[in-house]
Amino acid sequence: MGVKLTDLVADAKKIITFENLMGKEIAIDAYNSLYQFLAIIRGVDGEPLKDDAGNVTSHLQGIFSRTVNFLEQNLKPAFVFDGKPPERKMETIAERVKVRQEATEKWTEAKDAGDEESAQKFAQASSKLTKDMVEEAKRLLRALGLPVIDAPEDGEAQAAYLASQDVVWAAASQDYDSILFGAPRLIRNLAERRQRKVKGTTRPVDLEWYSQEKILEVLQLTREQIIDLAIMIGTDFNPSVEGVGPKTAYNLMQEYGTLDKILEENVTVRGHIIAESLTQKDVDEVRAIFLQPNVRDLDEELKWGRPNLDEVREILVTDHNFDAERVETQLKRLKKSMKGGSQKTLDNLFGKKA
Repeated sequence: MGVKLTDLVADAKKIITFENLMGKEIAIDAYNSLYQFLAIIRGVDGEPLKDDAGNVTSHLQGIFSRTVNFLEQNLKPAFVFDGKPPERKMETIAERVKVRQEATEKWTEAKDAGDEESAQKFAQASSKLTKDMVEEAKRLLRALGLPVIDAPEDGEAQAAYLASQDVVWAAASQDYDSILFGAPRLIRNLAERRQRKVKGTTRPVDLEWYSQEKILEVLQLTREQIIDLAIMIGTDFNPSVEGVGPKTAYNLMQEYGTLDKILEENVTVRGHIIAESLTQKDVDEVRAIFLQPNVRDLDEELKWGRPNLDEVREILVTDHNFDAERVETQLKRLKKSMKGGSQKTLDNLFGKKA
């Protein structure tokens, strides 16, 4: 889910193309992407792709097709996987499990009623990622020659850390938490389809680029203040404060400067005292998750190798019954992309500080 900052950071957004990212190393929040693939790669009734044994394969299809696209564009993706979730995230995880269960029930009802539109909607919310699916994803990524990184805790925090240490150029996720975790640059919609159906119409999906520097400039807040703002509107590590949305939280930060002061002065919003929803202990613990996340330095330099085409065939065709001809078509594109290409940098668009 992540923190809801879309409206607040709209003026910091830059629309880019894959051409602008040529040659760039991008650390991708793997779980975020896998859930995207599970949500969008489905049949008309909402059923995910499956092999002959009934195993879900939408995530493998997503990895394969998107990776071929990335490499054709001369991107250098590295996938970062979650480790053990922080204790403060367990409540959010439990809530997501409940939402998936409810969505699964509604999906079944919609299918039985022949309501394809509702079936699609509820099916996407029912997506479940198992341990075996994660291991399959890692195996395929390695076979494709891509770095796979295991985070000690939150994958998005680890991706942001790698970007902050210049190990990679940017972090890629649908969530804005990457900025809170300290990523200097965030790419959104990297793994999305370039078009999306919304209420019967097809709309383009833009590739979005944000810099932490630009967000701080637009909001006229420090990173620490944005974290305080996020805590009030709710993060994966704490629930939202009743009556406080993004704009209200932003106004409060402009007026009071810190969440500590807001709590000290018993500030009331729409009849609710913020200090009754948030304790100083809550604030300190969530701040620490963003400012001092549990991340690690890599044991060795990231390396992008040549794909093992035979292993890719084994995973997709032999193990999961993918259509051999279609796989070969994609592999031809992959081999062609390995010859390299031209590069245009973001410096041309946004100046040397991009």
